[in-house]
Amino acid sequence: MNTDPACPTVDVHAHLLLPEVEALVADAPALAEARALDARRNGPQAIAVNGPMIASRIGRLTDVDTRIAAMNSQGVDVQVVSPSPSHYHYWADRQTATKVFETANEATAAHCAGAPERLRGLGLVPLQHPDLCADALEHALGRGLLGVEISSHAPGRELSDAAYEPLWERAEQTGAVIFLHPFGCTLDARLDQWYLSNTVGQPVENAVALSHLIFSGVLDRHPELKIVAAHGGGYLPTYIGRSDHAWSTRSDAGASCAHLPSSYLRRIWFDSLVHDPHVLRELVRVAGPDRVLLGSDFPFDMGREDPVAALHSARLPESQFHAVRGANAAALLRLT
Repeated sequence: MNTDPACPTVDVHAHLLLPEVEALVADAPALAEARALDARRNGPQAIAVNGPMIASRIGRLTDVDTRIAAMNSQGVDVQVVSPSPSHYHYWADRQTATKVFETANEATAAHCAGAPERLRGLGLVPLQHPDLCADALEHALGRGLLGVEISSHAPGRELSDAAYEPLWERAEQTGAVIFLHPFGCTLDARLDQWYLSNTVGQPVENAVALSHLIFSGVLDRHPELKIVAAHGGGYLPTYIGRSDHAWSTRSDAGASCAHLPSSYLRRIWFDSLVHDPHVLRELVRVAGPDRVLLGSDFPFDMGREDPVAALHSARLPESQFHAVRGANAAALLRLT
């Protein structure tokens, strides 16, 4: 574990809006259906709040100079910038999906090129078309991006699906980062009030997706895969004992992964965005102080305006504080 107090402060969870992508899909007939599903999942009150919230943050989401000024005020040296998950568009046909990931990768790379010492980027892959994903990853890496951002599932397909094996294999071979960031929750209208779609739905989706990767044996087959889980991995890390009990007790639960589920937490990286200092300390304990990375969800309202202060509030030992603040990310991302 690198505990150098002189290491840069690295925020691995920051977002970018890409008007180029939305222009591509604006006339697609399936877009209206996807937006209607999103509206049902979130509910009218959340939709009414989301629009003004995003509008007030457009500068930080699109303009490099505005982003850098905000980073300076936060004391953040490097951001890992990923497209807003609203750009996944997993409804898209093959032709449209190819245009989406190519445009997203190129636009993200161009944004980061505006401040190359401060910004690193992640691209997109079309999870709804598994056979395109490895090529999409290569496209992202070819534009100088560190890897790609994915959701917790695609329609009708979980991350444990064998069709994703070429993606995991290529990511492992190249050392690419896979940033697991859910968008939408399949509990649907049960969470359509009080912003439960996000506050409950996102942690649920994180936990389900990580469980699929663990219990299916993906992490056994690809032990060097670099998975970074947003939102501290959701509910899984702090309730992993139940998974261990099932694996130890039931033949069906333990059929496909070789080790206790909790042991895989030390093969995954997690951002620090858990909104509670006690939960953050527990995440560091169960995953290891070398597996937690600073994350803010910049600049959305469910993020932290001052991620370093949030990290301070956990009162970690100094060596662990500096590891989470930036040294772990610098090692993972091979920053110099």
